[in-house]
Amino acid sequence: MKPLFSLLLLLISSVTFSQTKLLSWNIENLGKSKSDETISYIANTLRDYDIIAIQEVVAGYGGAQAVARLADELNRKGAKWDYVISDPTSSSAYKTERYAFIWKTSKVKKIGRAWLEKKYHLEIDREPYFCTFQYGNKQFTVVNFHAITKNKQPETEIKYFKFLPDEYPNLNLIFAGDFNCPQSHTVFNPLKEMGYQSILVNQKTSLKQECKNGKCLASEFDNMYYKTSKIKTLNSGIIPFHKNFNSLKEARIISDHIPIWFEFSLN
Repeated sequence: MKPLFSLLLLLISSVTFSQTKLLSWNIENLGKSKSDETISYIANTLRDYDIIAIQEVVAGYGGAQAVARLADELNRKGAKWDYVISDPTSSSAYKTERYAFIWKTSKVKKIGRAWLEKKYHLEIDREPYFCTFQYGNKQFTVVNFHAITKNKQPETEIKYFKFLPDEYPNLNLIFAGDFNCPQSHTVFNPLKEMGYQSILVNQKTSLKQECKNGKCLASEFDNMYYKTSKIKTLNSGIIPFHKNFNSLKEARIISDHIPIWFEFSLN
């Protein structure tokens, strides 16, 4: 029995070791307006994940500081975290923002510099922010993105994503963020034809102003897209944090979107 038990332990440890948990969250107006209490709540929500991709960091004063406050709060919870923040996006016609990545240094290692994608910065208002991570001896690159709002037709930006796998043929891309567009939209078909798949299907991720008939989520906007030949999905889902609050008005102090997450292993 003893060798069998040892083998079982080895299998369990290898399964545990081979997975990464990526979380993406549009944290509305992450900046100086977020109180210490709010930052603490956000940190408690994020602490069990390995990499956090954040959209909607305020470009002006207070945005970068809010990310630093969040990383500092996470560091108080028993694990060591590091972070990187983008420059403001180059949008002049629309609302400029920053992106951020925060990661557990014991789980993943950042490779090289993170960068804002400049090739389509004229076509994409808030150009995506790339960061490559290494887990074990394998690497993957998270493409952090916040599209223009639905009434401005985000598909006019997302259509350029089909060119990115060829632009970066050596990178294992995971597209993550707030697309302001459901995965069922035809603009995603070229990526799907290349072997990319969404982690969520028919899952709403933005908050209504008020719950109606027990329904509190409005639109299917946030998602992740990964290449099935390179990545194996283990689990995925949402964190319906709004259920912890008495009203959506209270929950929306945190954000008007809920976090989405993806647990995966690399092929």
